Amino acid sequence: MLLKNKKILISGLANKYSIAAGIAAAMHREGAELAFTYQNERLLKNLIPIAEELGSKILIECDVSSDDSIKASFKDLNKSWDKFDGFVHSIGFAPADQLEGNFVDVTTREGFKIAHDISSYSFTAMAKEAKPMLNESSALLTLTYLGSVQTVPNYNVMGLAKASLEANTRFLAASLGKDNIRVNAISAGPIKTLAASGVKNFRKMLSEHSKVAPLGRTVTTEEVGNVASFLCSDYASGITGEITYVDAGFNIAAMPLIGYEE
Repeated sequence: MLLKNKKILISGLANKYSIAAGIAAAMHREGAELAFTYQNERLLKNLIPIAEELGSKILIECDVSSDDSIKASFKDLNKSWDKFDGFVHSIGFAPADQLEGNFVDVTTREGFKIAHDISSYSFTAMAKEAKPMLNESSALLTLTYLGSVQTVPNYNVMGLAKASLEANTRFLAASLGKDNIRVNAISAGPIKTLAASGVKNFRKMLSEHSKVAPLGRTVTTEEVGNVASFLCSDYASGITGEITYVDAGFNIAAMPLIGYEE
């Protein structure tokens, strides 16, 4: 098993359809002991049965918009784990009014700040608090999207926030490398999740993705989870600062080849 004897913290699991749920299930299958953070009591209700199914009783409140909450969450984690082997940051948010319409018309200063704070800065903030507790050869992982490097309808300011998150991944990798802590990101294709539902016409995006992607389909949370398990395992010990695409090849295709054959 890839993650036998590893202790991994999962953040951002909103419900059973979350990418974080697929990652948690794959990591549990690969032998990891898991802990979870949740934003508020409403999301805790969704998390409890998933955590129970995956054999975890470590559920910790953490609102990443608050430094005090982040610090308190790792103090709580320390009551169960003196040391652990990394965390998964599956957190992203922008106000709904920022994810619909023409980018230059709808983007506001406040929306911009919130998107970058929650979606990118929180990764650094968590890494800073986790660092004293991390074992050697630990791995940190975050989730990004193609909108970081290419324009996507209605994704708007979240694209900028994901670009920040990818730069964040590289700078964290450089900063923590001397401690033998690796930092990577997965750029997953569009998946029906609570976060994705906030983007206008998301279903149409799924359809277009399947038409263009070389594999002719979207990906599953299980497929993302499999790659996440590898990247957090010792088998990926030489990989850090990388953005790994799990999107059925969509990112390599300018347009579908089907229909253009001679």
